Amino acid sequence: MALDKILSIGGRPGLYRLLTQTRSGFVGESLLDGKRVTVGIRSNVSVLSEIAIYTLEEEVPLREVFQKRKEKEKGEKTSIGHKEEKIKLEEYFFEVLPDYDEDRVYASDIKKVIQWYNILHENGITDFSETDDEDKTSEEE
Repeated sequence: MALDKILSIGGRPGLYRLLTQTRSGFVGESLLDGKRVTVGIRSNVSVLSEIAIYTLEEEVPLREVFQKRKEKEKGEKTSIGHKEEKIKLEEYFFEVLPDYDEDRVYASDIKKVIQWYNILHENGITDFSETDDEDKTSEEE
């Protein structure tokens, strides 16, 4: 499953799989416990394929950060948990993405990225390659 079907919903823990869209929002299924939720259009929702991490030179798509983490961890879950101390989180993230912008990427962001990666790994979502839509866009440019 591609990251364009995985959502982060503001105010709700974990990640959600997009099941269907409705007139007033959409229905998602939690990757943590499998419960279904209905979310209105006014909710703060982020699609993982649209999220990027600031570096000193550019913004790196989240899927690339996940791919680098997967390579570093040899396909396993992260070696540290998302509840570690700030300095440990920053050291770990620096190993994965050495040129991330420390002024614009906060410890809370690093915690989310680590937690999200582990949730995706537990659910067997480990293919972080580009989606078909992204491939088509690259070819057209």
